[in-house]
Amino acid sequence: MSNTYFISDHHFGHKSIIDFEDRPFADVDEMTATMIAKWNSAVSKEDKVFHLGDFSFLNKERTETIVSELNGYKILILGNHDRGRSREWWLDVGFDEVSEYPIIYKNFFFLSHEPMYMNKQMPYVNVHGHIHSQKYEGLHYYNVSVEHLDYTPVSFDQIRDTVLVNEEQ
Repeated sequence: MSNTYFISDHHFGHKSIIDFEDRPFADVDEMTATMIAKWNSAVSKEDKVFHLGDFSFLNKERTETIVSELNGYKILILGNHDRGRSREWWLDVGFDEVSEYPIIYKNFFFLSHEPMYMNKQMPYVNVHGHIHSQKYEGLHYYNVSVEHLDYTPVSFDQIRDTVLVNEEQ
């Protein structure tokens, strides 16, 4: 049986993000190797992964190499740093699906790069990235930026169970 995972904001090849977000890596090569290893430690080849944007700052060849090393069926929702490249570019480097817009998952979860405005009366949860180590308070947001997840994709079951526990409190 396959599982579904979520993660965002790897910023592969982005040297400055190490300082901006106080990432625990000496350089981009260590960051890349660690993030690939952590992805593959959680995700099997049969699993599905939604990447919620800002995947790579690298050229096509290097990005394609990274994508090919990552386990799973990979779906990219374009982030602000991904939009300089076409949807076809991302498909060419190995993503199985690419969306320019948010996706509604299981009729309850809005998957987006940037957090969406969620009215308190809305019963939905916004699974998002973009704000890195920051976090929106409240039951309607779940930040899957790598900084919140120890650089490891989080399963849908974990998100669902967290949301259900928070709703009951």
